[in-house]
Amino acid sequence: MRALLPLLSVVRGWRVGAAARPPRRVMSLYRTEERGHPHSKDYRLFFKNVAGHYISPFHDIPLKVDSPKENGIPRKKARNDDYKNLFNMVVEIPRWTNAKMEISTEEPMNPIKQDVKSGKLRFIPNIFPHKGYIWNYGAFPQTWEDPYEKDNNTNCTGDNDPVDVCEIGSKVLSRGDVIQVKILGILALIDQGATDWKIITINVNDPEAEKFHDIDDVKKFKPGYLEATLNWFRLYKVPDGKPENKFAFNGEFKNKAFAIEVVNNAHECWKAMLMKKCDHGAISCTNVHVCDSPFRCSPEEARSLIESVPAPSMSKEVSKEEERWHFLD
Repeated sequence: MRALLPLLSVVRGWRVGAAARPPRRVMSLYRTEERGHPHSKDYRLFFKNVAGHYISPFHDIPLKVDSPKENGIPRKKARNDDYKNLFNMVVEIPRWTNAKMEISTEEPMNPIKQDVKSGKLRFIPNIFPHKGYIWNYGAFPQTWEDPYEKDNNTNCTGDNDPVDVCEIGSKVLSRGDVIQVKILGILALIDQGATDWKIITINVNDPEAEKFHDIDDVKKFKPGYLEATLNWFRLYKVPDGKPENKFAFNGEFKNKAFAIEVVNNAHECWKAMLMKKCDHGAISCTNVHVCDSPFRCSPEEARSLIESVPAPSMSKEVSKEEERWHFLD
């Protein structure tokens, strides 16, 4: 068995080689496969289900966690109404990191990759006193902010992406983790005339999760965090020479009920897209598990799509952006 440990430690997703860490229940449902080197344009992080079949993290991971039990195990100390407020989050960017990683909506099977702007890999600047992202950042699967539909609350269309999620728990998560979160509130960023919702959540397995049920609990138990979040989103593009970002509702965070309504609407928009009831533009809707979707493919077809992608290089692009700090008034 001792000789097998080095091999087991490289199988990312199952994390069976991390002897000191107990297994997390949600992670047993999904695993990830890296191709290429992080911080390279060829880097991709693909997702697989428990059977080892490739899946899309955008389309094949369910949005909602409907059962009070997980793998037959009742959850501990959860309020009854919390069962209706459990959602799966795909972690794209761990807290304190700078690389702008995201689900690639236009590539088959939607792997996570690093965003590229003007031919260069994108890194979010450090704006004092914040190092990189100040939450675990990611997206809700099976949601879509429709760029052809105007939001009644903001009077702006969607940004053509899954709904963004900021997870405020105590643990620094890993890229590709799929965790279950409670929705607490929402911020409406207006990005180049499009609505870019930011959902505030907490990992249901966080040691302090029992204290958090709505946005006022964040104000109470993590004072200053929402103000820091607002300032982060307001300023993060300024070092690149762009103006400060704007917000709907004068930057006010809306509560859990408002946030859940936004997420549910984005889920309906996603369903319409996957059923070919609206224009999906360049988005790849290929999926393995969405019943009745005209874009559904077999596991074998999904594997063929991924294996047809050219082999990535192992070169790593060097960037100083992760080390540079910006001091703004």
